[in-house]
Amino acid sequence: MHTLNRRKFLTLLGSTAAGGLLGLPAISHGAYRARVIVVGGGYGGATAAKYLRLADPRIEVILIEKEKKFISCALSNEVIAGERDLASLSFGYEPLTAFYGINVIHDEVTGIDANKRLVQTRSGQQHGYDRLIVAPGVSFRWDAIEGYDEAAAQLLPHAWKAGEQTLLLQQQLKDMPDGGKVYITAPPNPFKCPPGPYERAALIAHYLTLQGKTRSKIIILDSKDRFDKQALFEQGWEQHYPGMISWVPAAEDGKVLRVDAQKRTLNTEFEVHKADVINVIPPQKAGYIAEQAGLTDGSGWCPVNQQTFESERRENVHVIGDACVAGSMPKAGYAANSQAKVCAAAISALIDGAKPPVPSYVNTCYSIIAPNHGISVTSVYTFKDGEIIDVEGAGGVSPLNASAWERRMEATYARSWFDNITADIFG
Repeated sequence: MHTLNRRKFLTLLGSTAAGGLLGLPAISHGAYRARVIVVGGGYGGATAAKYLRLADPRIEVILIEKEKKFISCALSNEVIAGERDLASLSFGYEPLTAFYGINVIHDEVTGIDANKRLVQTRSGQQHGYDRLIVAPGVSFRWDAIEGYDEAAAQLLPHAWKAGEQTLLLQQQLKDMPDGGKVYITAPPNPFKCPPGPYERAALIAHYLTLQGKTRSKIIILDSKDRFDKQALFEQGWEQHYPGMISWVPAAEDGKVLRVDAQKRTLNTEFEVHKADVINVIPPQKAGYIAEQAGLTDGSGWCPVNQQTFESERRENVHVIGDACVAGSMPKAGYAANSQAKVCAAAISALIDGAKPPVPSYVNTCYSIIAPNHGISVTSVYTFKDGEIIDVEGAGGVSPLNASAWERRMEATYARSWFDNITADIFG
C-alpha cells in the first residue's frame, strides 16, 4: 500500500491546523482508534473510504455498497451512442481491500440510527461507528410526472442510472425506424449531471446518423428556460447534426406534466407529443437512505456544514456527493470526488481532536458532442462565510468558435479525465 503521512495529506488538502488526541473513540475497535462507515461506493463514497485510509491507517474504514461493481454514469452516453460498452465503465471494489485495507461489505443499508450510531443492513447485520459518511447519490421523484413510475421506466427508460436502463435505451434507438421521433425530458434543477441531457441528445444524433437514420428528430422538452453550456451545445448540434435536434424551454411549453407509457405520449400544458422513443429523466432528490435517516430537509436534499460535510440534522454523520447541498458546486462525479477528499481530511482531524483543515474544492465537467468534439467547464471553489463559493477568475468554459483541433483535444481530455479519476478512486 502506498503510504502518505498525515501531515503531508492534510497539507495537500489545504490544512492549517494539526492537533492531538481528545480521549478515546465511542466504540472499541481493537488495534484501530476509530471506525468510520461509508454508505455508498460511487464517486464520493469510494473516494472517501480510500482517502480516509491514506489520511490515517489507524482508522478502520468499512464501505457498505449493495452492488458488486460500480458502473459509471459519466461517459454512459457513449454506450448509448455505440462508442463503448458498459464493461469499460465498470469497476470492482477488490483493490480497495487489497491495497488499502478497507472492509468492503456488499449489502444494502436499510436503516441508520444516528443516536445509537448504528447502521442496519438488509442481511440483518448491525454495524457501529464513530463517524458515518453517507454517499447515496440521487433517487427519483416518482410522483413528479403523472404516469411515470418504476414500471413505466421499463418502457420509457430514464437511463440516469448506468446499467440495464442504458442498454434498454440503446436497444430502443436501434429498433427505431428512420424518420422516428426521440423525446428527451430534462428535469428542473438541481439534478445529477446538469449537462447530461444535452450531451445525450448529441450522442443519440451521432448514433442515428451512423445508422443512416438521418430523417429522425430529437426533441428535448425542458422544465427550465436555460441550461449549462447552452451556447456551446447549440453550436455543436448545428455543426454536426443540422436540423436534427430541437430544444423546447419551459417558457415555450416544454415542461412535461403527464406520460402514457403504453401509448408513448407526453403531455405538456398545451400539447400532446407522440414519440417512437421517450427518455424521461425525472426530477430528483437525495438517495432514499438519506431521507429515511432524517438527513434531508424540505427540499429533498441534505443540508451540511460545507467545510466538513457533517449533517446539519444528525451529529457525527457526513453527507457527500449528489445528495448534499454544497453551495455553488454542481451534482457531478468530479465534485463528489473533491468533496470526499475534503470530508476525509476533516474527519481525520476531528478524530484527532483537531480543527478541520481549510478546504478548497474543484470540479471539471466534460461533455462530448461528437467523438472528436468535446467541451468543458472548470470551476475552483473556496469556503467563505459558511458556504462553498466560486473563486472569482478561476476556472472557465470552452470558447465558442474553437478550432477543430481544440474540440478534438477536449474530447481526448474528457476520456483521459475518466481514466484518471477512476484510477484515483479504484486504483
